[in-house]
Amino acid sequence: MRAASAQAPGAVVLIRPHHFRPNPQTAADNTFQSTADHDVSREAYDACTRVAESLREVGVRVHLFEDETTTHPDSVFPNNWFSTHAGGRVAVYPMYAENRRSERRADIIEMLKTEYRVQEVIDYSGLEPDDLFLEGTGAMVLDHVSRIAYAVRSKRCDPVLVERFCTVFGYEPVVFDAVDPDGVPIYHTNVMMCIGSDVALIGLDAVVGDTRRAEVAHRIRETGRTLIALSAEQVAAFAGNAIEVRGRDGERILVISETGHRSLTAEQLSILSASCRVLPIDVAPIELAGGSVRCMIAGIHLDPR
Repeated sequence: MRAASAQAPGAVVLIRPHHFRPNPQTAADNTFQSTADHDVSREAYDACTRVAESLREVGVRVHLFEDETTTHPDSVFPNNWFSTHAGGRVAVYPMYAENRRSERRADIIEMLKTEYRVQEVIDYSGLEPDDLFLEGTGAMVLDHVSRIAYAVRSKRCDPVLVERFCTVFGYEPVVFDAVDPDGVPIYHTNVMMCIGSDVALIGLDAVVGDTRRAEVAHRIRETGRTLIALSAEQVAAFAGNAIEVRGRDGERILVISETGHRSLTAEQLSILSASCRVLPIDVAPIELAGGSVRCMIAGIHLDPR
């Protein structure tokens, strides 16, 4: 069995939505988002339940919170408004869409303080009136082992805030531009990139500029990881929106949506399977909102009390 890694959290937060729908305020810059032709709230509720049950079955500790409000269409994506870090630190982030800002929940922060060793909560949300935004581990893909923060510039990821976060939390910033085949900027780094313990998935062709593309690939490889380059079609299928977690007896598990899993080649799956167990879960209703299973999972990198 592969050894447990600091990259893979053994506990997570999920928020189960009761009134999910694609968010009209995020549609303008999220080309991954689709319009639902019917009310998908029940289907989304069931999809979140599937994720919680699947993670618990493999030994991940799941803190499942309910969102019964009708005003938070994207509350199923808590990784955008908070992140947790070794050493007892929690970050709270400024959100681009106004109707997402009230997703931040004091009860979740209090749960973290009660169940885990939290030394400090650093809240950047007060920067919203200054139009400075950094949407958590959607905007940044964090290498917790080599201490690197990969970040695609966008309306939701201000490079100045990336630098500030990295200075405080001890990461090296690797900021770059990335676009889809139509030249539209990628809205969140975690839809095109996933860092696991041994393997990294990235839509390499989306990175703008031959030199910068080579630099990003080199930075990933020099951490010792195998790089799996995803095609534009695989990125669009959410193959990059995956997360490695730690299950029972330290087993490393790559959680990916069934949509993303179906898009991978046999060779890519073979490389992944040599590193960790691959766990595909059907979250198709959630993907209408332009995010997938990784967006749904807020990893807990804190020591339990």
